[in-house]
Amino acid sequence: MKKMLLVLALAVISFANAQKKGSILVMGSINYQSQNTSNSGSEYKTSYFGFAPKVGYQFHQDWTAGIEAGIGNSKQDNGNNSEYKSNNFSLGGFLRYAKPLNQTFSAYADLGVGYQSNKITNTTGPIDTINEGDGFYIGITPAILVNVGKGFGLNFNVGGLGYNTLNYDGNNGNGDNVKTFNFSFGQQFSVGISKNF
Repeated sequence: MKKMLLVLALAVISFANAQKKGSILVMGSINYQSQNTSNSGSEYKTSYFGFAPKVGYQFHQDWTAGIEAGIGNSKQDNGNNSEYKSNNFSLGGFLRYAKPLNQTFSAYADLGVGYQSNKITNTTGPIDTINEGDGFYIGITPAILVNVGKGFGLNFNVGGLGYNTLNYDGNNGNGDNVKTFNFSFGQQFSVGISKNF
């Protein structure tokens, strides 16, 4: 019993040290999806890869500020020499407010703001149609952190609130201006890994 109390006390101390003012937060998530669809003798292949790292400095017991980035690549092979590709990139800053609920769980919300770009390539036979756009994003993402020890944590979120703009050039300079508002609470689920140094 004494050994268990000692282990529990050490876990609490390491959690407190991991979350103290002046620590560095490193976190990120990786996403990969692949889908094959057959329809009336035709086969379609779709794949997506995304990577979203963050690095922040905890300047206060409850506050962290840092930079975030995102890279995403999607590809859809429609057969008959027809293909769709999309390459996304984002870079910005975030501000996090976190509150420990107990020794294991913390609730937090990230406010992220930054630049984003997207390049879409449609290929039909030998002809490529390219459409490039850039804009900005702003979003709030609430989440739960589960402390797994030694400064490591699992981050769970179920959506968020966001606004995005993308202004596309198009091949002829007559592109689209896309503005998107997202409210996705309960519609998404993602898991990330974090480490405090």
